[in-house]
Amino acid sequence: MRQYAVIELTETDKVIFSQVNQSSAQTMRRNLANTQGLLSWSVTPSFITNGSLPIVGEIMTHKEALTLMASSEWSEPMPE
Repeated sequence: MRQYAVIELTETDKVIFSQVNQSSAQTMRRNLANTQGLLSWSVTPSFITNGSLPIVGEIMTHKEALTLMASSEWSEPMPE
């Protein structure tokens, strides 16, 4: 099952991109403020299990990540 976590973009140097579904910091989904990014994986990466990369909040399910992505911090409102 895929899991998700938000990280601060200042911490992307601690990500081992071969262990996550993103290929680089440039391919991460980012919040509108461009301060945080979303990582996803199927097998928990070593930098998460050993705590070398701090995450923002908790590890999320797909449903929780979709809810976050729909929030005003991560998505522009749809024009009416």
